[in-house]
Amino acid sequence: MDHKDVFAALQMVCSDVILALNGSRSSSSNADASDRLLGVMRQIQEHGRAVEPLITGFTAVYHHFDLDAQTPGNGYRTLVKVVHSCIVYILQKARYIASNCSGAFFRMDHNASEMEAYCSALCQLRALLYLAKIILNDNPQGQLYSQEEGGLSERFVQEYISMHKACFYGRCLGFQFSPSLRPFLQTVVISMVSFGENYKKQQTGLGIAALSFFTSGKYVVDPELRGTEFERITQNLDMQFWKTFWNITETELLSSLTRIASTVVQVNIILTIPPVSLSLPLASDSSLSVSVNPPVAHWGPGPVKVRLISHTLRQGQDSAELMALSRPEGPQLSMPGGFSRQTASLSPCLLIHFHGGGFVAQTSKSHENYLKSWSKDMNVPILSVDYSLAPEAPFPRALEECFYAYCWALKNCHLLGSTAERVCLVGDSAGGNLCITVSMRAMSHGVRIPDGIVAAYPATLLTTDASPSRLLTLIDPLLPLSVLYKCIDAYAGTSCQTVQPAQQFDTLAALGQDTVKLLSNFAQGATNWFQTLLDSKAAAASSSSATSSNGPSPPKSPSVEKPPKSPSVEKSQEVQEYPENFEPLRSRCLVDIRTPCTPIMKNPFVSPLLAPDSLLKGLPPVHIVASALDALLDDSVMFAKKLRNMNQPVTLTVVEDLPHGFLSLFQLSKETQEASDICVKRIREVLQQEEPPADQKEPRLN
Repeated sequence: MDHKDVFAALQMVCSDVILALNGSRSSSSNADASDRLLGVMRQIQEHGRAVEPLITGFTAVYHHFDLDAQTPGNGYRTLVKVVHSCIVYILQKARYIASNCSGAFFRMDHNASEMEAYCSALCQLRALLYLAKIILNDNPQGQLYSQEEGGLSERFVQEYISMHKACFYGRCLGFQFSPSLRPFLQTVVISMVSFGENYKKQQTGLGIAALSFFTSGKYVVDPELRGTEFERITQNLDMQFWKTFWNITETELLSSLTRIASTVVQVNIILTIPPVSLSLPLASDSSLSVSVNPPVAHWGPGPVKVRLISHTLRQGQDSAELMALSRPEGPQLSMPGGFSRQTASLSPCLLIHFHGGGFVAQTSKSHENYLKSWSKDMNVPILSVDYSLAPEAPFPRALEECFYAYCWALKNCHLLGSTAERVCLVGDSAGGNLCITVSMRAMSHGVRIPDGIVAAYPATLLTTDASPSRLLTLIDPLLPLSVLYKCIDAYAGTSCQTVQPAQQFDTLAALGQDTVKLLSNFAQGATNWFQTLLDSKAAAASSSSATSSNGPSPPKSPSVEKPPKSPSVEKSQEVQEYPENFEPLRSRCLVDIRTPCTPIMKNPFVSPLLAPDSLLKGLPPVHIVASALDALLDDSVMFAKKLRNMNQPVTLTVVEDLPHGFLSLFQLSKETQEASDICVKRIREVLQQEEPPADQKEPRLN
């Protein structure tokens, strides 16, 4: 539907709801909720009239910011798409209300709350459009990032601090994403707020996770409470919380559950590469050699841990030399039923993988499900690097370890089951950044570069510069701005806070220790949950009684709700981003976000988008797979443009309706599986493999 038709339909359906409500007011048993609904529909009409010319302006120019005509995708397009998704939901809900508001079973209060939530979301999206308009007007044509020192980037931080965000994590959670992912997102947010509630208690992470299960009920039945608590957590909890929460997927208990549905492979072993100097042939003259030293940044030479995954047992993978590097506590070679016990020949291809996790969390264990699937689909061995994590190991430790592991793999490919005739680097998010910077380092050292790079939603600009897609950090449940800044701050090494090493949860001792505490808290947790339900019912009854005795209260007006001003709010209001008759909703949960500021952020090996042409010239073909709804979309678009302008081989694929980190969700929906298949297709291009016939592909979710 054309955007003009969408806005015309919005005005019409709002009028239909207002007419229907006025016609049924005399028979309404809930006058307060009816008044609220009337007020919010008028407010939606007002927002619609203001937003339409903004959308018209962006649609007239956003194609200028695409990589090319065949690859539509940039932050301006995304903002228009998100607003459209919000309005489409409002249209669907409003049509239902107009048709059913006079029915005996119509829940007036529930529907009023739904529309209030989406009206709040539309109000905040309107504010983001005003901010995006400033970026559009201030930047040169085709430039997506505001690179002015301070300026809008700093002003956006102040807006982020003060703007109300809870509506995007309550009833409106995930409205912009594929419907098949919304239950997952709801589970993540409920888990996070429950985990945050119990985070400071003296328990191990598994105990916190278990106790959180019993305290999560109130966040299921009360979306507004969930949204408010999530907003508080994202702005106030420290890096240790995020590392602990994200690493829950590393526990043996949870990872063993995910393995049940994962592809079975013959080889899945953890190796420890010793820190010794390597000698490799010079790329320009194989008769000469270059020495590669082990990683030394911050604490001196140290080993590098990697995981070898191979669907088929190949020559060298069961050798004594490789087994000597295997960790005793790690998974060993396995021979599942149905597999041949013969050793296959060396593969001509090798895939080297760097995992995502914001440079601060996760290991190859969190990513092995899709890696095992890839190993089977492409019949190649995969080496995934478990690089050291920030803030304990800031830049350049991770880069040094990944580069060293890459060089070791080239030199010892025969142990990995490959001749390494074709080598592809692949990574997601932070791992995509490392794929690019490892290749840059290989060029600068004179080492053979990989035959290609496949980077999924890579972070190519680790600065605080604002862009239209980064405005999405205000509404994104998986990548809020405060969390993004914490990751940048940790990797750049500017954080003075001491962070303890990530806790290890995968032991029976921890489980036993927590069981006692869990049982002792079970009754209290259940009591709290039921008490919450009783309190909410009592409050509703009290409110109903007050309404009947005092008459209906005035309807809420979401866009003019203004809490007492704080210094942060006052500062943001000094900047005239908005028309005089408009003010976005403001949050009562305020905090000062530490804005990372260090020259390291502009180091080309930290932010490859800022690298000079001399460091990028000669890169192998780069294939980027980005998401239209990712806050880092503009990183991908601008980096692809930079390479294209240098005549470097590059492709960009923008998938729709998926969040940042979609590779880790590839088993959850048809859409994420299709996105994973796009990555596989690009890897095949690098490895010069042909697509298998359709009847030989693994069956996918319908």
